[in-house]
Amino acid sequence: MNAFILIVDDEDIVRNSLQQWLELNGWRTQIACNAEEAEALVRKSPPDVVLTDFRMPKKSGLELMRDIRAIDPDIPVVLLTAHGDVASAVAAMREGAYDFLQKPYDPEHVSAVVARAAERRQLAVELKRLTGKLATENALESRLIGLSKQIVQVREAVRELAAYDRDVIVFGETGTGKEVVAKALHDLGPRAKAPFVAVNCAAIPADLFESELFGHEAGAFTGARAVRIGKFEHANGGTLLLDEIESMPQPFQAKILRVLQERTIERVGSNKLLPIDVRVIAATKCDLAAEGRAGRFRSDLYFRLAAAEIALPALRERGHDALLLFERFAAEAARGAGATLTPLRANDFDALLAHDWPGNVRELKNVAERYALGLAATGRGVSEILRRQAHSTNGPSGQAPLGNTRTLAERVAAYERALIEAALREHDGSITAVIEALGAPRRTLNEKMAKYGLTRPARAAGERE
Repeated sequence: MNAFILIVDDEDIVRNSLQQWLELNGWRTQIACNAEEAEALVRKSPPDVVLTDFRMPKKSGLELMRDIRAIDPDIPVVLLTAHGDVASAVAAMREGAYDFLQKPYDPEHVSAVVARAAERRQLAVELKRLTGKLATENALESRLIGLSKQIVQVREAVRELAAYDRDVIVFGETGTGKEVVAKALHDLGPRAKAPFVAVNCAAIPADLFESELFGHEAGAFTGARAVRIGKFEHANGGTLLLDEIESMPQPFQAKILRVLQERTIERVGSNKLLPIDVRVIAATKCDLAAEGRAGRFRSDLYFRLAAAEIALPALRERGHDALLLFERFAAEAARGAGATLTPLRANDFDALLAHDWPGNVRELKNVAERYALGLAATGRGVSEILRRQAHSTNGPSGQAPLGNTRTLAERVAAYERALIEAALREHDGSITAVIEALGAPRRTLNEKMAKYGLTRPARAAGERE
């Protein structure tokens, strides 16, 4: 047992005897001679258990317990009481005290009570950790949907980098979800409660970049009638997403580089440096390293931003993830509109798998929403939506091919694979739950998973059933 026990008593002999006894029994200890000192220690380094005298000068053990519960309600507080304080100690337990020990106390009894309290603390900490982990994983899986190896790797990268407060480059084709990843990095990291500010660099005129990102003082230029806070200042304490950063004018790239180096900004029309505390995430559809070699992007800015990089796969590289994404987006759209979702037909299913999705997840979401909002009910299934989309994009003579029609066996195999994938995702990889949901024998399910190259999610792979 390596729990950390804080002993609080105004009598030296009591503190020292308790400390010696508990340390002989394997616990780490710290002592405080009054409630004020104890509260400061709790804030600095939370103990696993607080063992405190009930009656102390200035502030009692009961008041200390209330203060500790306000700091961390999961820290067990054990009260040391005299005979006349038993009724008060019982009342304190109703307020949240873990237990009380009546003086003179038996050392073995002290050890037993402290051991139980420490065990409860460890259980509370573990439960909080698992709950937080589950919430994080669920949040990620609901944002970055899919079972393909590529998207699983993206989720792992987000989990790893969210906790590290460093600048990140997110690279991927248009529509792959770069802003979704940036928001996940923010929401799952230490800056989650601070602002998340997104700036599309391609939408800012070149002559307004400095004012837009750094702000300006009143009178800095014609039309600047009042002080304006820039995006860096607005995101202070949080995260700033510089989307399509490759569109940023090169002269301004040098100023961004200096901001990242110095972590200060200067409003237009001001000589005052303002400190900023911002995590910068740069999103791009270009290879910034190659752009730097070609002279179209500052290599020094790229290296400053590239403390970490996340590459997002195109949807066409993610296999059957398109089916899972379509299912989610269509269901959400139908639910939001109070509509009944029309089941996919064979040619719809075929079209989803055959289409190369040049617009990636953004394009698929648009198609799913159009399908859900009644187009399918009028005969305009996925194939028709994609055909009309290709016609409007490429012109009457330039329709994009939807792929060859698949045989019945190919359609059945693709549908079977998608069903197993969806069941594995829904039941967090639990083979027992998937067997019950699909009504398939274990051997049959194992053979099908091997046939389609399916594996259980990583977090479930080590579980025994």
